[in-house]
Amino acid sequence: MNHNPSAGTSSKVTLAGLLITLGIVYGDVGTSPLYTVRAILNGASVINESFVLGAISCVFWTLTLQTTVKYIIITLRADNKGEGGILSLFALLKMRKSWVYLIAIIGGCALLADGIITPAITVTSAIEGLRLFNPDIPVVTVVLIILSVLFAIQQFGTNFLGKSFGPMMFFWFSMLGVLGISQIIYFPEVLKAINPYYAIKLLAEYPNGFVLLGAVFLCTTGAEALYSDLGHCGISNIRVSWIFVKSCLLLNYFGQGAWVITHANQITENVNPFYATMPQWFVMPGVFIATAAAIIASQALISGSYTIISEAISLNFFPKVRIQYPTTIKGQMYIPLINTVLYLGCCFVVLYFRESSGMEAAYGLSITIAMLMTSILLMFYLRSRVSPYLQALIGITFFTIELSFLAANMTKFSKGGWISVMIAGVFVLIMYIWHKGRRIKNSFITFVKIADYLPVIEAISKDQTIPKFATNLVYITHANYTTEIENKILYSILRKQPKRADVYWLLHVDIVDAPHTTEYEVHPLIPGTLIRIDLRLGFKVPTKVNLYFHKIIRDLMADQQVDMVSHYPSLNAYNVLSDFRYIVIDRVPNKDYDFENFQQFIMNMYFRIRKIGLSDVKNLGLDATNVRVESVPLLANSEIFERDAHADNTAPNTRKIKPNELKFIKVVK
Repeated sequence: MNHNPSAGTSSKVTLAGLLITLGIVYGDVGTSPLYTVRAILNGASVINESFVLGAISCVFWTLTLQTTVKYIIITLRADNKGEGGILSLFALLKMRKSWVYLIAIIGGCALLADGIITPAITVTSAIEGLRLFNPDIPVVTVVLIILSVLFAIQQFGTNFLGKSFGPMMFFWFSMLGVLGISQIIYFPEVLKAINPYYAIKLLAEYPNGFVLLGAVFLCTTGAEALYSDLGHCGISNIRVSWIFVKSCLLLNYFGQGAWVITHANQITENVNPFYATMPQWFVMPGVFIATAAAIIASQALISGSYTIISEAISLNFFPKVRIQYPTTIKGQMYIPLINTVLYLGCCFVVLYFRESSGMEAAYGLSITIAMLMTSILLMFYLRSRVSPYLQALIGITFFTIELSFLAANMTKFSKGGWISVMIAGVFVLIMYIWHKGRRIKNSFITFVKIADYLPVIEAISKDQTIPKFATNLVYITHANYTTEIENKILYSILRKQPKRADVYWLLHVDIVDAPHTTEYEVHPLIPGTLIRIDLRLGFKVPTKVNLYFHKIIRDLMADQQVDMVSHYPSLNAYNVLSDFRYIVIDRVPNKDYDFENFQQFIMNMYFRIRKIGLSDVKNLGLDATNVRVESVPLLANSEIFERDAHADNTAPNTRKIKPNELKFIKVVK
């Protein structure tokens, strides 16, 4: 797939676009001041000026190198028709090693796990701030109610959410900046933390300084979601708004650092420097504003999860599920199944940990894995786009940083990090089995040149000794080219049960990027006997293929290109329209074919996982009462005509495909 940036990626910067970006993209990274400095202090043995300057310096350079350089400057350029995310990056790779897809799957699933943990920890940590006024507040109950409302409103689309949340996040970031400045003026020396010397000194000299990187990493956890949300807002709006966002974040981190240095004797386990920087009169409204921002933070990961699943479906890593587009922008979608899974997962995390301090152990590990996987794919992407020296510099820099973060976060594994790994592992298993199962299944499918079979199709249509199956027989074809046909369709017509019809139709449906496209092309392969229709539908157009097909038939009748009056004399006399039947072909394992043990396990699981997805009948909106789903064995012989060594060349030159043979005319994608 060639790199082809869409209009969405290079969209002009507008005030509305910037507000939507603030509301959708930056919730996760924008709420990190709520817990990052607190987590760093909780892991400290001695708190002094040198320690604080080193910690804030680590935060500054993490945001600069990881978020700004890696994602804002470099990674956002790797868009796939306006869409971002690790699976989009994988799709851009022209040369794919046999193992690279595993990197993409692991990274994508780690981000899905983060999409479950982030809403739980951000909302819980914010609600816990209310304990400053009411220690007995039922935090878990309040959090579950908020999450229920948040996931319920997803169906209205991220455009609606962005317009609602954008102004709120603008106020949030402005508040962060003002609070930071209010503390920096009392201890401006904290700005010395910009010097990386203090970060290096902390890591080299402070006891367990390296382990503290796990807490420092919390400041950049939203960076991967930022890339996944590229299709929702566009690269220009993200880059411009990041200047404002990063400035406010750094001011707040430096402000918290200044407060800690000047109030070191007041630091206890229950003190959150974020709230401590607020004037006493502002604490109550500050807690409510933080709660609202935490709710918005969850949106970035939810939207990113939808994008991950959408791209996984297009790459055949996940079964087809129903995707809804509440707005006219393709990047803004709603996936009911995933929304339910995320909601149940968030509720499980909240009920299991009950306190945000427990969730911190699970938080960050999965996203560190996702970032590392993105870096690996990024190196493949940059191979033909930058010089080898620049590629090596980028690789060494980010692998060193991310492997360090991974090692630091692995110390949390037994304390709760295993939860995020378990969640990601479940998604990895599903995607791996689906991808591997499709490859095994598709190894038995071929396309053949349709021209070789036109004579026999025309002959069977006129063979009165074969009972008529239908006047018009419609097959759903996945062949992208009009010159090809799936071997399984030929098997169905000619061998499984010879099916005589007056007219055979090959219907190909293609979903395109333009939202409201409704186009079709007609290809009479055998005039009056075999007709192919290519139907192109925009992603916003409901896939009611049955309805559209009959509309096309009426158009063809009006143009006198086809005669749809029944061919039965009794019905023809009264101008009764002829009958139609649809056939959708499903390949199933042969009972007499033994897979290897591993392949048998994969195929058994594949057919179980397939049940969570949409069938072709539902996906295409076909009338189930007029559709025959026909099972064809995986090992249906690709040899339609049997020939011996002395046969002439009037029949197509076909051959039997061995089950383990990997050379095909074309593999179904």
